[in-house]
Amino acid sequence: MTYRSPRAAVLTGLGSWLPPDTVTNADLEATLDTSDEWIRSRTGIATRRRVSPGVSTSDLAVEAGLKALKSSGSGGADAVVLATTTPDELCPATAPDVASRLGLSGVAAFDVSAVCAGFVYGLATAAGLVATGVADRVLLIGAEAFSTLIDPGDRSTAAIFGDGAGAVVLRAGDPDEPGAIISLVLGSDGGGNDLLNVPAGGARRRVPTEEHSRYLRMQGREIFRFAVRHMAAACATAAEQAGWQLSDIDRLVAHQANARISNALGDALGVPPEGRASNIEHVGNTASASVPLLLDEDNASGALSEGQRVMITAFGGGLAWGAATLVWPSLTTVA
Repeated sequence: MTYRSPRAAVLTGLGSWLPPDTVTNADLEATLDTSDEWIRSRTGIATRRRVSPGVSTSDLAVEAGLKALKSSGSGGADAVVLATTTPDELCPATAPDVASRLGLSGVAAFDVSAVCAGFVYGLATAAGLVATGVADRVLLIGAEAFSTLIDPGDRSTAAIFGDGAGAVVLRAGDPDEPGAIISLVLGSDGGGNDLLNVPAGGARRRVPTEEHSRYLRMQGREIFRFAVRHMAAACATAAEQAGWQLSDIDRLVAHQANARISNALGDALGVPPEGRASNIEHVGNTASASVPLLLDEDNASGALSEGQRVMITAFGGGLAWGAATLVWPSLTTVA
């Protein structure tokens, strides 16, 4: 699936939020059969953030959304799309509550679920709302309290995932202006559903059992192989649709799943290390919040600058993946 429209969705604001509680590798050593060296060598992660009791996904989303709206200037939004795997409740969607708390009652608001690929899927959804004229300004948020899905005794997941939120505002604009989403590519393969899933708690297996847990289960080695191959292919297609060569990519902003995956993807695309955005060392894998968190951090640090050709890509459970291209605009950072 590719995206083209004469009415473009243009990035005009961004923001992010991380919960204050930090979990270090030393903290995990106290409760798991693991070590700082083991975690760093296999994932590249040193610390991750965790929500405290009573803090939910909507709380993170509101904080990031406020910053993105402020960054975009006046105008608010007439639609809110929330990409998340950890909604506050199974029913209803979390987005309407987030919209209401942001002072946007009455606007379209709904959740999108594609696990770690959620932000890219949300980006395509927001771009579609703009392209069809349903909305002129869309607030897209990726927010996760992913620690609520993690078995605290499973070192393969407890060491990897963190909590956080990132958000962007997209407005209707010209396809040729900086910030316009140039191309979008999405894909999925349900045959790999069991490689990353929460077996129980849904309509198929409603009650957790010894065999089917309410915690996330992940087959890391298989995920690695699928992730690199599908993200690389999606990026190649997105670049072609944008009229770019892969060598034209100035900044690769990939979902922060694992440092080794990111490095293998960069190598596959021929993007040099200095062109690869990364924050996994201090936030871990924040699922659908990963890409917008990284965009906001890179913009604040100056690693992303006006005129750079940016490739965004992500891969997650489902299996689902995607990629998008844009030329980076001048954006205000909100502390």
